[in-house]
This record gives sequence, structure tokens and C-alpha cells, in this order.
Amino acid sequence: MAPTKGHDLKKLVVSTTGLGVMLLILILLNLIIFHLNIRWDTTEDNIFSLSQGSKNVLAKLKEPVTVKFFFSRSNSDLPRPLRLYAKRVRDFLSEYEYVSNGLVLVEEYDPRVDSDEEEWAQKYGMRPIQTQSGEKIYSGLVFVAADREERISFLNPSREGLLEYDITRIIHELESPGKKVVGIISDLAMWASGEEDEFSQPGVGAKPWQFVTELKKTYEVKIISSSAKEIDPQVDLLLIVHPKEMSRSLQYGVDQYVLGGGKTVVFVDPYCLSDESPVWARKPPLSNLPQLFKAWGISMDSAKVVADLGQSTRMQMRGRPVEDNPLVISARGKAFNQESVVSSQLELMVFGFSGAISKEPDSPYEFEPLVQTSANAGLIPLIQVNSGLDAIRKDLKPAEEPLTLAAQVRGRFKTAFPEGPPPKPGQRAGAESGTGPEEPGKAHLSEARAPVTIIVVADVDLLADQFYMRSRDMGGFTSFQMLNDNYNFLANGCEILTGGDELISLRSRGRFQRPFTTVLELQRSAQKRWLSKEQELARQAAETNLRLKQLSVQKDESQKTILTPEQEAEIQKFQEKKQRI
Repeated sequence: MAPTKGHDLKKLVVSTTGLGVMLLILILLNLIIFHLNIRWDTTEDNIFSLSQGSKNVLAKLKEPVTVKFFFSRSNSDLPRPLRLYAKRVRDFLSEYEYVSNGLVLVEEYDPRVDSDEEEWAQKYGMRPIQTQSGEKIYSGLVFVAADREERISFLNPSREGLLEYDITRIIHELESPGKKVVGIISDLAMWASGEEDEFSQPGVGAKPWQFVTELKKTYEVKIISSSAKEIDPQVDLLLIVHPKEMSRSLQYGVDQYVLGGGKTVVFVDPYCLSDESPVWARKPPLSNLPQLFKAWGISMDSAKVVADLGQSTRMQMRGRPVEDNPLVISARGKAFNQESVVSSQLELMVFGFSGAISKEPDSPYEFEPLVQTSANAGLIPLIQVNSGLDAIRKDLKPAEEPLTLAAQVRGRFKTAFPEGPPPKPGQRAGAESGTGPEEPGKAHLSEARAPVTIIVVADVDLLADQFYMRSRDMGGFTSFQMLNDNYNFLANGCEILTGGDELISLRSRGRFQRPFTTVLELQRSAQKRWLSKEQELARQAAETNLRLKQLSVQKDESQKTILTPEQEAEIQKFQEKKQRI
């Protein structure tokens, strides 16, 4: 029976209605998804998502932070890599807006030539780059919170791995105004004569070490006396540099400071070249903290120094020609932990007669190497240091794996003084101490209240001026030239540890540029095949030339300029073969 016209009309109405309903459903789903703001980072390393440390910082925001993004997007000479990087920066900033629930507000500005935006960029201290045509390109961030401001004057793509750290650190600092306090304990003459305060002992050096001067630009620096028995809780970061003869009372003070959550950076050395004290004549200028180190799950052998044949420093020692010295280590490239914010951007550090930090086999704490030797390095006894470089190279037995020159250790440490404070002079061991009227409320801590982070370095000389900088007197003005990243390592460590656990937890971001590994493998395979064909062609060309010479010898003088049929056939054969290849 043939379908009727009414039946066809009914099918048409049903089909049209169904399409309309499907279209309406799609529109509604799109609106729902849009308002849900679903964010899904499918990258392998989650490089477009904020880490938990950043989320913790944003969760503590009490006042809005405005991020002004200055970028010359309308510039026709803008390099494509910079344009792509700026887009990734903007996308990443949107994560801060989203996670902060509106407390981070991003504003975008295009500083065209002679515009108000360019004038503001200049007032904020943005640092432009110039193209070949002389055009200025701005790409930077200004952070404003109340009456405080910070900036990233130029977004360098080489620091993309540290973008999250840079942004989170600035937001954290804006929310925590005021200088952090850094306390220094040292047996070296590294501060100026007469330099003292209520927490310090008088300085003993004629000229301060430059790293102390640099730290004072950012921090309030307190010099802690060697006679102190405790560390002031107002100290945000403790630097211990070459503790040769630290008293047990002060060691106990350091122990309790760390267990109470205090951040610490320790520099020890089995053979400190910068120690100019007269004890050189009696014993090696070494420093170590074995009792505290044991409690932190680490150790350093004070009787041995590191020799690294793979990272020797070319230099001239007294009375010797210029040569590679494996006792002075120039750490480069793979020596640095690329996952740690402390070390990922470092390129060169110089260590002099360094020791090695080791994790104790039974240690339950996190041990993260920051700087290591090459695979061709080992430990030599101190008594061999003066036996000559030739003997050191000959007798050196490389370790089974790279040695650690600097490490970060983290955990809920237990006290190095399980029996309580060390007895005071004249007091017998085990007697009650530290809890009398002189120290009310000073309860002994047997374990850290929460995980604590410390950094330990097995060399002190890297902080000495001559190991990382050169100074020049220019008509009464002294200029400094940094020769390597020794100070940058210290500055990174101080910056991260004073920033709290949120900044400590931040890592260097994953790789943003990922190669097409399959395509690269195809290219390598093709190049290999082409090289084989190229070599075959060269061989055939040589054989053909030899054959032509042989045919030429067979001709008489009258035929020297005439090609024989054999020669023509040989050349034609080669040309055809060449074309096929």
C-alpha cells in the first residue's frame, strides 16, 4: 500500500521536532559546561595547573592582588616565540584568577608607541627589548596590593619552568610585608669590624664578605654570637657557616630552633681554604656538625675531600703551571637538580676542596641532592691533598655513583639531645637544666612539630669573594662582576626557605617544549639511509673516474680529446645510476 501525503507530513514534523530538540539540548549543555568552568589539564606534567603550594598561598589571601600584564601584542615585529610564550603566560594567569575566587585580578595593557600604556609601563619599570627595526617590545608583569607593588620587568622565556614560582613568590611577599630576619653563626671573619647589635658579637673582620652585604639589601641580618645558647624565634632563617668549634649549648639551641620549625642552611667544610685562623699550623681547617647531622639523617666524612676528574677547574696553583685541578670543582649542566627551584636555573658553581654529603642508610627523611659531581669523581684522604695533582689523578678511585656536594633534607626530625639540654658549667650530666627561673616556659622538644626543611652544603669556600666575583675600583666606586652562580645558589635557598612551606613545595615546571619523538626518529632513520646512499654515490663516482682514466691511457695521442664509445657508455651508465640514487 503506497504511503499517503499525510503520513509523509507527519514524518517531516517528527524529524524536524527531533532535530530542534537535539539542537536545544546541545545549546543547554554548552551553557552548563560554560558556567561550570571545567578545567582539564591533559599535559603529562600538569604544566598549566597550579601546584598545591600556590593554591595554599592563594587560599590565605586577605586582600586583592592586581596583576597588570604589559605586552606589545599589536607590534608587527613581535617574535613568534615571544608571542606564544605571552599567550601561555596569560593562560596561566587565568588559573590564578580562577583558584583565588577573584582575589587575583589580571589587567592587560598593550603599550603602543607614545600611548598612555607605554608611559605606565615605563613608570612601573618595565624593561623592553628592541627589534632590528628599533621597535620596543614590552612583556612584563606588575603586581599591586594596596600600597605595595612588585614587578617582573621582562618575562624571559628561559625562566618558563619557574614561572609559577616567580608569580606565587611575589603574591606571597605582597601579603607578608616587611623584611625577613636572617641570623648568621660563623667562626670566620666575614663581617666588618665593630659591626654589632643586641643579638650579636662584635665583628672581627676588616671588610665584610660580599654575600653578607648582598643579603642585607633584602633581609635584616643578625650576627649570632658563638656564646649564645638559643636562637631567637624572630629569626626567619639561620645560616651556619664553618662551625669549627660550636659549643654544645649553641648546638642544642640550633637543634631546638630546627625542631620548632626554623629553616636552616648549613655550610661545612673538610678543608676550608678561606679559613685564615692560626689553627692551620695545628690541624686542618675543617668544620662539621656530626651530632646534629646524625639527627637529620645525614653525614659528612671530615677526613676526606672530593676530587672530580669530570668537572676539574683549569687554574694555576702556587709554583705550578696552569692545569686542570680536580680538587676545585666547576659544577655544570647535569650536576644541578633540574627539578628543584633552588638549582634548576644554575649554570656554573665553583667548589674548593669540598666534602660530600651522604644520606644515612636508616634515615627516614627526604634527601634531595641539589648539586652533584660527575660520574668520574671520588673521595681522597686529607693527607693526600698535598701529594700533587698527578698522584691524585693516578690514585683516584671513582665512587659508584655521583657524590652530593649540596642537598636539601626534609622531615620531622628528632632531637640530637634525647636526654635534654646539655649541663651547664659545674652542673652534672642528667641534672635538670634549662627549665629553671632563668628560662621560664622553655619546654624541651624531642621531635619536630611539623616537617622541616634544611639545606646542607659540604663547602664553605664557595661563599668567599674570590670564588664567585671580581671587584674593580673605578675612581672611588667599586663595581662587582659575578663570575658564576655561587651567590645565586645561596640567594635562591634563602628566598625559598624564608617563604615558608608553600614556596618550598613548588617545583620547577615540566617541559613546555616537547619534541615530536616519532618524527625525530623518522628523520634520523632517513638521514641514516641518505648517508648510506651518499657514500655509495661517492664510491661509484670514484670508481667511474678510475675507469675513465684507464680508458684514457689506452688511447693514442691523436685521440686524447675524443671520447671513445666505451667512455661514453661508462659516463652514461654512471649518470643513470646517479639519477636513480
